[in-house]
Amino acid sequence: MKALSIVIPALNEAANLPAVMETVPVAELAASGWSTEVVVVDNASTDGTGNVARELGARVVYQPARGYGNAYHAGFNAADGDVIATGDADRTYPFDALPGLLATLEAHGVEFMTTNRLGRENAAAMKRSHTVANHALSAVSRMLFRNGLRDSQSGMWVFRRHVWHGIDVRSTGMAFSQEIKNAATLAGYRTLEVPIEYRKRGGEVKLNALPDGMANLRQLFHHRFRRPFVVPAGVAVSAQPSGVEEFGTTA
Repeated sequence: MKALSIVIPALNEAANLPAVMETVPVAELAASGWSTEVVVVDNASTDGTGNVARELGARVVYQPARGYGNAYHAGFNAADGDVIATGDADRTYPFDALPGLLATLEAHGVEFMTTNRLGRENAAAMKRSHTVANHALSAVSRMLFRNGLRDSQSGMWVFRRHVWHGIDVRSTGMAFSQEIKNAATLAGYRTLEVPIEYRKRGGEVKLNALPDGMANLRQLFHHRFRRPFVVPAGVAVSAQPSGVEEFGTTA
C-alpha cells in the first residue's frame, strides 16, 4: 500500500469537521492502493476542534502558534505519508476528488500538484471581491515566478513528501499558500495545476481580505528577491514551532 497523509489546518472548525471527514474517501483510496491518515492541526482552537477531530478518527497535532503557515509547518512535519494532500476544514475543498487527483499525480509523474478554484463554474462559491483579489495576486505571481499558475492562492495541493524537505517556506500566515507553490517552482520540481470544484464555506469566514491580500502581495516580492536558503538534504525547514503535542488515532 502507498501511504497518503491528508493534512487539514483547523481553527475553531468543530462544527464543520464532521461534514469534512465524511468526504474523505478512505475506502475508495484503499481500493486504489492507498492507506490514508488524516492529520488535523488544531491551531489553538477554543471550540473543541481537536476533540471533535480525534473522535472522528483523525490524528491531531496541536499547534499553539496561530497562523495558517504555522499550522502547515506542524502538520507537514508530523505527516507520515509518502504523499501529502491538503485542504481547509471549512468544507470548501473536494476531498472526495482525491482518488482522481492522485491518479493524475502518478500518471504525469508530478512531484507537486496544485489546484485551480477560479473556473467560472465555481463563481458562486466565492465572494466577488475575493475572486478579483485572487486573480490579481495570481497575475503578480505568474509575472515574478514564471509559474503559469492561474490560482496562486488555492489551498488544495497534492505532493510527494520529499518536496517538503527540499524547499524553503517561511510564511507563518496566509501567504504560506502562494509561497509553497513558488518555492516548488524555484526548486525545479515537476509541477502541475488542475481544476477542481470549489464549494461554499460552512460557518464564519476567517480571511481578512484587505490586510491578508496586502501581506501576500508584499511576500511575493520579498520571496522573489530574498537571498535563497540552501536546505540540507533530508532536513525539513520550519520557521515556527512544529506543534507541541500530538495525540489521537489514525483514520
